[in-house]
Amino acid sequence: MFTTILQVALGGAIGASIRFLIASVVAFPFGTLAINVIGSFLMGIVFVALAEKGLTRWLPFLMAGVLGGFTTFSAFSLDTLKLYEAGRIGAAGGYVLASVALSLLALFVAVAIMRGIQA
Repeated sequence: MFTTILQVALGGAIGASIRFLIASVVAFPFGTLAINVIGSFLMGIVFVALAEKGLTRWLPFLMAGVLGGFTTFSAFSLDTLKLYEAGRIGAAGGYVLASVALSLLALFVAVAIMRGIQA
């Protein structure tokens, strides 16, 4: 388990560094949009490529680490795809709506709380 955690940590450092570089050179909010779209695209490629070649030992480093550090939006996209492919279309739609709405709500509430504390 410790080796797996190290793989995720190393991959996360790589992914987060790449995210930071892209966000630094691409104008807001297009950097974030590009990161989310690229990360989701790469998640699809890596997910299929590793599964078909039996290279699941690379999943922690590449999926949770590199791509998770690059963007958690890719994990969200993959979860949605899994629900959809399992025939749970309503659950997939609900997951998308709930993820976006609740994440935005959580952000707004946290900002309001912190601004209230610091006022």
